[in-house]
Amino acid sequence: MAKDTQNQLPVSKLQVGITVKLPLSWTEHPFLFNKIEIKSSEQIEMIRQLGVPYVQVLSGLETLPPDAFEIEKPVTIAAEVEVEQLPVAIDQSKTARVALRRSQKRFIDGMNQSRVMMSKVVSDPEGAVRETAVLVEMMLEHLFETEHSRLALVSSGETAVSITQHGISVATLALVMAKQLELTKPQIRTIATGAILHDLGKMKVPESIRRKRSGLTAHEKNFLAMHPNFGYDLLKRTGLFSEEVLHIVLHHHEFYDGSGFPDGLKGDAIPIGTQLVALANDFDTQLWREDIISPQIALGYMFKNRVGMHQQSLIQVLVKVLGIYPPGTLVQLSDGFIGKVMLTTENVAKPQVWSCKKDGSEAAFRFLIDEDVTVEAAVKPNELSAGATKTLKSNDGISFYLC
Repeated sequence: MAKDTQNQLPVSKLQVGITVKLPLSWTEHPFLFNKIEIKSSEQIEMIRQLGVPYVQVLSGLETLPPDAFEIEKPVTIAAEVEVEQLPVAIDQSKTARVALRRSQKRFIDGMNQSRVMMSKVVSDPEGAVRETAVLVEMMLEHLFETEHSRLALVSSGETAVSITQHGISVATLALVMAKQLELTKPQIRTIATGAILHDLGKMKVPESIRRKRSGLTAHEKNFLAMHPNFGYDLLKRTGLFSEEVLHIVLHHHEFYDGSGFPDGLKGDAIPIGTQLVALANDFDTQLWREDIISPQIALGYMFKNRVGMHQQSLIQVLVKVLGIYPPGTLVQLSDGFIGKVMLTTENVAKPQVWSCKKDGSEAAFRFLIDEDVTVEAAVKPNELSAGATKTLKSNDGISFYLC
């Protein structure tokens, strides 16, 4: 075997535990170096998306099966047709449950990866860049898995929102809006990176201030308002993040009418990526206010109180991706049942819900789009019985992930 083809492993045979070299220049991939120690399935997916047929194995040969270096034969068209013609019985309820569990797991995995990344920004900035790249590519893979990205209701199980939980939820909303606007993949990648990192500076804000949901003193408000600058300084110091990403981190509290901070930027002086993250951040923040008790109320708040602060066209995009009843909204159904919206659908008035009777009995996952049942009104959590509150988990925090 010639030297330049030695240990060439098809990308379909990649596995965790080996170290490989990419046959690309450093400008053609998102990794920090061409030499990569594969530690996760997300890294494998990132490499597969690069479109290269093979990589060179540098170490870990002993862990590969004997036939690892054999080139796989392509599947014939005839075989594909045979598979497509097999009858498949689809249980929609089961499929939806699987999708929700998958979204929940991916959300928690994203939070954990984000937490690891943030812990390395100061002590191991190059490691932080790698962790960020893996997380971003994982989210982009999930975004483009289907033609029409949906939003799923997910939760960390915590009563107070964390920096990582908020970051992943904001990134999710910003990505779906960016896809709806048909932005380029490089733009979407930048938006994802900035959204995940946007509240990094809050790590320098005392937890007693961060988790205080109301009644901040003037001093506390001023200190909290410095978090974009703190985050920008931390990332700028590494010299490893693009100016576009840094702009998102520094300016995610700017408003289109110039009323935001820290620099009072106005109009088109705020790039579209920063605008999307600012809008997603604004909406997601409303979900954790004591006086905002429903995602639908939060959406109404945006319409009533954010006129001119965000581009109206972007707010319309947010409504389009969230639907009339965003995930997490409690609803009264026309058949007398109570429901909790779990997934968005193309028909915004007919979401997928987890429903039960008013006493919490007869719980079921339902597809309103397939039923002659409509949503009559949104319901406040304090209007539910103890049984319905338990069944619908109406007190859980609300975040979003791709489905």
